[in-house]
Amino acid sequence: MSTRTLVHLLRHGEVHNPGGVLYGRLPGFRLAENGRDQAETVAKALAENDVTAVVASPLQRAQETAEPIAATHGLEIVTEDRLIEAANRFEGKTFGVGDGALRRPRNWPLLRDPFTPSWGEPYLQIAHRMLGAAHRARQLAEGHEAVCVSHQLPIWTLRRYLLGQRLWHDPRRRQCALASLTTLEFTGTELTGLRYSEPAGASDPTVTGA
Repeated sequence: MSTRTLVHLLRHGEVHNPGGVLYGRLPGFRLAENGRDQAETVAKALAENDVTAVVASPLQRAQETAEPIAATHGLEIVTEDRLIEAANRFEGKTFGVGDGALRRPRNWPLLRDPFTPSWGEPYLQIAHRMLGAAHRARQLAEGHEAVCVSHQLPIWTLRRYLLGQRLWHDPRRRQCALASLTTLEFTGTELTGLRYSEPAGASDPTVTGA
C-alpha cells in the first residue's frame, strides 16, 4: 500500500525590519519578538504531530522559525537551499510609488513584464525548485510528517502551480499569513490533498517586513 506523508510548508514569523525595506535574500534579518512568539505557537500546535523532519531555507528568519519545532521533536534542522526567498532586484530598497523605489524612473524598466516577472526570479523557476524541495522533504519523512520553513512568495507560487492556476497574481490576495501552514498530502509520490491553516493568526500579506 502507498504511504501517506504530510509536508507542511511553513512561512517564517514576523521579521525585525524597522527600515521597512524589501530584504529578500539579504543576510542579517532576524525574527522580531512577535515572530519568535509565532514560531513558538506553531511549535506548540505541531507538538503532537508525527513530525520526523524539519527542513528550512538557509536565511536567518527561516532557521529561527524552525528552531522551536525541531527542538520540540528532538530533530536537527536540515537546510534546503531550494526553500529560499525569491530573488528580487528591489532588495534593500523601500517599495512604493510616493516614497520608494518606484518614484525613480531608472527603476521603471524593471516593471515591464509582471507576468514573468521582470524584476526577479521567474515564477515557474520558483515553483519547480519548491516542488523539488517538497519532494525531498516527503522522502525524508516518508509515512510521517515534515515541516519546511520557507517564505511567502515561494509558498504561494508553489500552491498556485499545484492547483493549476496562473502563476502571476495580485500580491494583496495571497493567502499565506505569517507562520501559516500550507499542508501538502502525498499518497506515495502523488499529491492527494492541500489545505491551509493559521495557527499563529492572520496577517496582512502586503506588510513590509513580514
